[in-house]
Amino acid sequence: MMTMSRRQLIAGASAAGACTASNASPAADPDDPFDFSKPLGGWQTVSGDWAVQEVPGAAHNGRALVQRATQNEFNVIVAPGGPYSNVLVTARFRPMAGREDASGGIVFRFSEGRYYVVRANALENNFRFYYYARGRYMITTATIKAPALGQWHMLQISAEGDRIQGWLNNRALIDERDSRFGSGRIGLWTKADSITAFDSITVVSMDG
Repeated sequence: MMTMSRRQLIAGASAAGACTASNASPAADPDDPFDFSKPLGGWQTVSGDWAVQEVPGAAHNGRALVQRATQNEFNVIVAPGGPYSNVLVTARFRPMAGREDASGGIVFRFSEGRYYVVRANALENNFRFYYYARGRYMITTATIKAPALGQWHMLQISAEGDRIQGWLNNRALIDERDSRFGSGRIGLWTKADSITAFDSITVVSMDG
């Protein structure tokens, strides 16, 4: 896992952009829990069926983290590390199947089952920011062309104080203020019958 201090943020953000352009993951250290060419370790499944599997185009020797449960309202897995108050997170996602939903999202400030999520959906022309606290509530939405099913796309979020920003495929779409959750871990998210793969995850801490 790549973690950086606040003074390294600019360099980290540039690396994330380069990663997006090349569809490659930054070099991982031997204990990197985001290197899905190795067995999955340290992750906490909240709901869903998450496993490392072979996926076309995946950055880590053709392997990515895939969510395959189709009966839950939401599927969440929380990554090792944190908690973070201020953080920049990037992740690639590949919506592979889903008739009701075909989404992928980044969870952040996860604590005691509450969290924020920014998500994209291959079946809808929108990009949305929600909070979850015993129910999901939309904070804001942006109109987009739906990301193509079966292709890799890049998500990115930045949380600094009460300012939350979100990008899809390097396009800035969300810039909102919300202060209900101040700190927590990061993770990944899908909804309903979405079968979605994730890889190339980068975490840049802006705390301290």
